[in-house]
Amino acid sequence: MAKDNNSIGKVLTVAFSLCLVCSIIVSTAAVALRSKQAENQELDRKTNILAVADLLEPGMDVGQEFAKAVTPKAVELASGEYTDAVDATSYDGLTAAKDPEQSRKLTAEQDIAGIGREEKFSTVYLVGDTENPEKIILPIRGQGLWGLMQGYLSVQGDGNTITGITFFSHSETPGLGGEVDNPRWKAKWDGKEIYAADDGDAPAIELVKGGASNPNQVDALSGASLTSRGVTHLVQFWMGAEGFGPYLERFRSGGASAADESQAAAVTTDETEGA
Repeated sequence: MAKDNNSIGKVLTVAFSLCLVCSIIVSTAAVALRSKQAENQELDRKTNILAVADLLEPGMDVGQEFAKAVTPKAVELASGEYTDAVDATSYDGLTAAKDPEQSRKLTAEQDIAGIGREEKFSTVYLVGDTENPEKIILPIRGQGLWGLMQGYLSVQGDGNTITGITFFSHSETPGLGGEVDNPRWKAKWDGKEIYAADDGDAPAIELVKGGASNPNQVDALSGASLTSRGVTHLVQFWMGAEGFGPYLERFRSGGASAADESQAAAVTTDETEGA
């Protein structure tokens, strides 16, 4: 007598076998495609950097243009000095920020961007001469309305004038906060200034309702007050004393080359006095 194909035992056996086969297929695909995923993530990073630097053109070889035009450099955030402590080409600040040994916990007063912890180092991207760059591309991140926003800010070699901004990852509301992706809104950042001439080292750049009226203001996103506030806070954090403020000061005070010459002169003086 033939067994009943609809028995509970046979149904469970078929279901278990199907789940097992599917799990093996998905796991194998994930492992096999891991290197391709990493390659695509790297290509996306370079594409965003070239775009915010206004160097991206349709059909170009992104990898080749990035290697020709952009130089990654690792920076120690606390001092603003270049460092060889980490590999600038592979360093992941977001991952480092999750490691207590590679980051520091921010106080509530410091953490206006809502990131919790900050990595000790960061990678900046220089366009043109590394001693006197035409543009400096800085990674930025902070909380928006619905989650973490990640992007890049492009600054002229004077360390103050903004040339572009882009967000490559966010979860803001389409048509409202999601307008951070709108090219017309992003174009409003070109020529804006991070610092006010009479306001010291504190970043003055901010998003305002009702129309920007000075070089430190950008029009807020319509109907997205919380996202606009988040953008203001994250830009002010990363351009401030807790972020890239000490690094940008090198350029604002006369250029990185001048700072390097001053440092070299100090070393020479110390060596002479010690002789």
